[in-house]
Amino acid sequence: MKTSIIAATTKPRRSRGWRWLRGSLLACAAVFLLAFALDRLFPLRLPAPDTGSTVVLARDGTPLRAFADSDGVWRYPTTAKQVSPLYLQALLTYEDRWFYRHPGVNPYALLRGFAGGIIHGHIVSGGSTLTMQVARIIHPIPHTFRGKLVQIFRALQLEAHLSKAQILDLYLNHAPFGGPIEGVEAASWAYLGKPATRLSHAEAALLAVLPQSPSRLRPDRRAEAARVARDKVLRRMRDLDVWSAAEVRDAEIEPVTARSLRAPLSAALLAERLQRQQPKLRRITSTIDANLQRAAEERVSAYLSGLPPHTSAALLVVDNATLEARIYVGTSDFANPQRHGYIDMVRAPRSPGSTLKPFLYGLALDDGLINSASLLVDAPQDFGGYKPGNFDEAFSGPVSAAEALQRSLNVPAVDVLDRVGPSRFVARLANGGVDLGLPAGAQPNLSIILGGASTRLEALVGAYTAFANGGIAGTPRYTADEPAHPRRLLSPGAAWIIRDILAHNPADVEGGPLAGAINRHASVAWKTGTSYGYRDAWSIGVTDRWTIGVWIGRPDGTPSPGQYGAVTALPLLFQIADMLPSRGGHVAAQPASVSQREICWPLGGAMDATDPALCRQHRTAWLLDDALPPTFAERGLGAWSAGLINLRVDRKGRRLSGVCHAPHEQTIPLARWPALATPWLNRDDRASSALPPLAPGCAADSLDSSNPIRISGLTDGVTLRQAPNSDKPLRVNLRALGAQGPVQWLLNGRLQGSSDADAPMAITLTQTGEQQITALAGDGAFATLRVRALGLTAEP
Repeated sequence: MKTSIIAATTKPRRSRGWRWLRGSLLACAAVFLLAFALDRLFPLRLPAPDTGSTVVLARDGTPLRAFADSDGVWRYPTTAKQVSPLYLQALLTYEDRWFYRHPGVNPYALLRGFAGGIIHGHIVSGGSTLTMQVARIIHPIPHTFRGKLVQIFRALQLEAHLSKAQILDLYLNHAPFGGPIEGVEAASWAYLGKPATRLSHAEAALLAVLPQSPSRLRPDRRAEAARVARDKVLRRMRDLDVWSAAEVRDAEIEPVTARSLRAPLSAALLAERLQRQQPKLRRITSTIDANLQRAAEERVSAYLSGLPPHTSAALLVVDNATLEARIYVGTSDFANPQRHGYIDMVRAPRSPGSTLKPFLYGLALDDGLINSASLLVDAPQDFGGYKPGNFDEAFSGPVSAAEALQRSLNVPAVDVLDRVGPSRFVARLANGGVDLGLPAGAQPNLSIILGGASTRLEALVGAYTAFANGGIAGTPRYTADEPAHPRRLLSPGAAWIIRDILAHNPADVEGGPLAGAINRHASVAWKTGTSYGYRDAWSIGVTDRWTIGVWIGRPDGTPSPGQYGAVTALPLLFQIADMLPSRGGHVAAQPASVSQREICWPLGGAMDATDPALCRQHRTAWLLDDALPPTFAERGLGAWSAGLINLRVDRKGRRLSGVCHAPHEQTIPLARWPALATPWLNRDDRASSALPPLAPGCAADSLDSSNPIRISGLTDGVTLRQAPNSDKPLRVNLRALGAQGPVQWLLNGRLQGSSDADAPMAITLTQTGEQQITALAGDGAFATLRVRALGLTAEP
């Protein structure tokens, strides 16, 4: 009976408990289903990660250029790990201390805000959590009671879909900071000029409070209001023992200063290039050194101010060890349409002038054609109808390969290219990363060594790094993940010899304006170039650590008379070299394949193995693999045999030809200079190379087949005077009697023109003093005479 009563009384209690539990579960399910339905009906619209503004950074994180999004907003992508801990402390302490504990909504804060509104008659504390603020940032919500409910719903949605770290990152990137600035990183750079990783206590507090009222608290416009709001945050941090009283006291002393809002614009054309290459990336880190870049841009801008309008400049500086670009100036003035500032001249195809010559001489060294002191001839020559001249229209006769490269003489370079082969030279350059552009349908030809093709500044700089990297060229890198494409361009020995030649390039060579530069810039191996018509002025320099490329000209391709490599581009190169840090470079040791030896001219053999009678001049040469190539054989000169010849002579030293014999005949060696160099030889060297006369009765041989020529029209040694009161130049008409074929006429070594055989040639004398006139025939025959001019006005 008792058991029945107990069972009867407990059954209703269990029934009520199950009903309550079931009702609760049903209610939760209903709420869940309602939330699920609302979430599906009103989904979150999160900012797409691959849209928005893009920022291109220097290697240390300094913004170089920002690209606004379609709404004109500037935002630099960041994360909580990339922001100063001081800022995160100030933000979370002041805005939402319970951020990591609530589900998106803080009921206590909401009630406090509601009560404060009733008591004070206006909103004192909004009660919004950081998650609710993010909800309002990404979804525009009106400031009404209904809007508050929507904001709560969106905050709960955010917490359901995202982690706390993701919600915090949304705030860090999208919080408003005044004007077009969104996100703490953009605000830090815009107002403070520094990354958000390096904020002080005062700066962290300022940026923490600024989104509360970005227009009213903008520090660049309302510094006092911003200070009052900042100090409120500082006091809160002190009162809650997050920061010490001393830290807050020091922070309150710090004034509120801010730069006027302006977007960064450094390395603008490189940033544009990188942004186009990777349009979906929001944060692109380049290899540029921000401090060097700013200094270089200021240097280039100041330098260009002294040049004619419409002139632009480009500068590229590469670290030899990594091939990473540290300076990239694509234009002298990005915002100046008069200087075509929108054209990136680092990558624009232009005529390289003479800047390819070092690679030609390096290839000739590798081929065993020359050494650094090989005898070359700088004289008027005809290469199958191509007749190159020098930049200053003067010729120097016999020169060494090193001198020809240092002075950038054109005829010796064309001579060397003719022996190397234009097609092979172009192929070797392409293998090293320098692709030459030729006119449509054109084949590689001799003109390419004088600028008869096109290339880019970045390709030249990448190739010149071979002179610091043992002959290995590469492609300049603008981001750390770009490949360098290292390629063998020259042997280590050839690269070392060419660099040594360029490093000892005296500044007083033709066109070199910088007195004493060889001492000041001894560590810089440099080469200049000027394209046809003064359209492009180049200067490329190599140090142990850096390769520097400078281009100056008009981007539209029109000439800039008087502007050429040595006077226009070279001074700027030296200015940039002076500002670059010199430490850290690898000093290239002399390779084992390189040796030094004395050689003899005109034959080119070793001095210690050459008969002193045949060694008219000696030079110190760098040899590659101990190769001692002889002086080049002359082309197309049947009447003259350069080099060593053996002659039979009689007892009086007269030459015996053919079947002609004499008692006591003997054989003597004769070292002959190249025929085209003869007019520049001194009397003794000329006599040492002259053929002995034929012995009586001996028939003429091929050595005597040249026709001697004589200049008519003036007597050797004559004095000429300009007519009194005449302003007409002093002009004389001359003929080369006995000449066959074209005759080149030179005045003091400068080409004046050519005549056909013995046709008359007019020579104009413009300077007072002694002048030398030379007629040089194609077979090597020549004649000279000296005149003295009086009464003329000397050229300036």
